[in-house]
Amino acid sequence: MTTVTNKTFDEIVQGDAASVARTLQTGDVRAWAAAFGEWNVFSAPGESQAAASIVTSMLTALVGSNLPGPGSVVRAVSVQVKGVLPIDVAMTARLVVREKRPEQGIVILDGLCTGPDGHVIATATLEVLAPITRQQREVVAHRLDGLIERCKNLKPMLTGVVHPCSADALIGAVEAAEAGLILPVFYGPETEIRKIADKANLDIGKVRIVSTESAEGSALQAAMAAGTGEIAALMKGSLHTDVFLHPIMQKETRLRSGRLLSHCALFSVATYARRVIVSDAALNIVPDTDQKRDICQNAIGFARALGIDVPKVAVLAAIEMINTKMSATLDGAILSKMADRGQIVGGIVDGPLDLDAAVDADAARIKHIASPIAGLADILIVPNIEAGNMVYKNLVFMADAQTAGLVVGARVPVILTSRADTAAARRFSAAAAVLYADALARDPTILRPETAE
Repeated sequence: MTTVTNKTFDEIVQGDAASVARTLQTGDVRAWAAAFGEWNVFSAPGESQAAASIVTSMLTALVGSNLPGPGSVVRAVSVQVKGVLPIDVAMTARLVVREKRPEQGIVILDGLCTGPDGHVIATATLEVLAPITRQQREVVAHRLDGLIERCKNLKPMLTGVVHPCSADALIGAVEAAEAGLILPVFYGPETEIRKIADKANLDIGKVRIVSTESAEGSALQAAMAAGTGEIAALMKGSLHTDVFLHPIMQKETRLRSGRLLSHCALFSVATYARRVIVSDAALNIVPDTDQKRDICQNAIGFARALGIDVPKVAVLAAIEMINTKMSATLDGAILSKMADRGQIVGGIVDGPLDLDAAVDADAARIKHIASPIAGLADILIVPNIEAGNMVYKNLVFMADAQTAGLVVGARVPVILTSRADTAAARRFSAAAAVLYADALARDPTILRPETAE
């Protein structure tokens, strides 16, 4: 949760300013264009209603969240789009107070949207009725861009990038480094890595490379370095996931914590007003009840590290009633009771719940489901890897969700990226790893909480 405080009319002075950066994805623009029935999604400047609407929404959101803030009423907006919206790079929206009209309690704001190189994308004028009393609101964190913002006061994390023998793997690591999130160390065949970097026009001159001869050798050397504290995190390159994870689970590397490794995928979905974590969609194929207990506990620790004080965990099944022929419903009931008995701690666990009841309070009400999780789930525990994989890909490819993925349960964060991940997803995953490591250093119980046995 974030506390947002306004500025009253009397406190506002000419020249006051506020800004926010937002990285648009292709799906953002397409979604707006579909709403306006536009076929040419990326039209020329000034021709797209979708572009004008996106700019307007960014500026009016900044009014409501910052200048003047809660209690503001936007009376009029005039927008002029002068450039094509940038995709997958940051666009900055800025508001500046031009004048105050005391007799009406109105402030006039100049709006400006610029690209990463400072070129003007849009200008605007907003007429806003400013609040006259102090107001505060608690806002649930939603967009994942905030993860990167939270890392700005933290040191970049020394990260072993394992076998980055593809352009995508190198680009992901380099961009995370440019964002100030990691200091990469490449483990892989040096000659091949340099050839790929040259072909992709990537500057890796300052990156240390530990040369290896195979993917297996890359994974082992990086895991050994993480186990001795030489590096603080691991990032998957272009090798297979099982090859990447195998040495992490070996006693010799000293990365095991005694807990099952599981994957946590953090999502920001436009149609859901809070971030949600899905686990496990990548590692554990058909986890039993004891393994799901660890998956729950890992996900709770991950959520706490990202700022959710008491995560609400929904153990999913096809129905919300217990059916002895459906093992997922039994697991939901058992895990819920285990949480009641202190065998799972740090969050509120309920199950079985079907997906609609977990994320939609109206659906739960219609079905007469009384649950502290209904419509408020922070974590979704899926029955098996097939269900998790389908939820994951549906949210990414059909709901235009932002995502960040991390393997938790080891002594260091493990960034598990996919070949299909966007550059933004790689950055968000690196940011999640930095925040997780920082939280773990301050509170080791995130990984190893005291539970009843």
